[in-house]
Amino acid sequence: MRIEKRRRLWNVVVWMVLLGGCGGPWAESDSGRGTSAEQDGIGTQWEGSLHLAGSSSMEKMTDALAECFMERYPKVTVTVQFTGSSAGIEAVAEGSADIGLASRGLTEEERGRGLRGYVVALDGIALCVDSANPVTEVTRRQLADIYTGKIRNWASIGGDDLPIVLIGREAGSGTREAFEGLLGLSGQCTYANELDSTGAVMARIASTPGAIGYVSFDVLKASTENAVQDVVHPLLLDGTAPDAENVRTGKYPLCRPLLMVTRGELADQSGLARLWFCYVASQEGQDILERVGLVTVDGSSRRTGP
Repeated sequence: MRIEKRRRLWNVVVWMVLLGGCGGPWAESDSGRGTSAEQDGIGTQWEGSLHLAGSSSMEKMTDALAECFMERYPKVTVTVQFTGSSAGIEAVAEGSADIGLASRGLTEEERGRGLRGYVVALDGIALCVDSANPVTEVTRRQLADIYTGKIRNWASIGGDDLPIVLIGREAGSGTREAFEGLLGLSGQCTYANELDSTGAVMARIASTPGAIGYVSFDVLKASTENAVQDVVHPLLLDGTAPDAENVRTGKYPLCRPLLMVTRGELADQSGLARLWFCYVASQEGQDILERVGLVTVDGSSRRTGP
């Protein structure tokens, strides 16, 4: 119930901000006629560059958005560096990136520096093990005990007599902060391996007997499509499958917002940055988010163009 309430709040905030921001750059002219890029027919006249940096969990999403955005606006170049959430946020604060990518919420200290985060999608965090592991589900209590080292062998929860190998993300990872925070385990997890991308986590699980690790839903979806799931499978959590519908309805507890971060309010950003946000909020942008396996926020107020 708490997750569902939080999800509705995210929905309200993101669409008020994103769609309000889209109205800002394309305000009415003195004649009262709308001046959106689409209405004025000047979409192809946009030119310049945008630099994004941050969460590797948002790589598939951002790469797909950037590719389609540049097709629509061929004179615009979008470059992206996947350096981790905290590094991306810092890049925006320092002015070396236009937009940050964060798979966690902003801290009070970051907001105090004038940074603003806008939720563009919801992502689930799935627990995965190698396919030879007979365990198919865990409870939240068991999961907490596993990651704090209280349960060290799969035999303790119905699996084979095999040591549990804990795979996680590096310090500063938004996925790690979200995972530990949602379980109430911030700073308490004891990892065997700390890796710098969700793809690396998935690869390590696949190649390590007894391993367990957490990955974002879009990585899990990609692994299914590329047959990686022959060597990795996700666990049910308290009997609930890690899928988009269960995140959307609030049944699956491990979910977090994916943010795009600016220095200052959205209305104060460059025209290109605001155009980017409007594109993400458009029907085309939302379709891309769904295609890569993410959960879109409430689409009832969607715009069909930037």
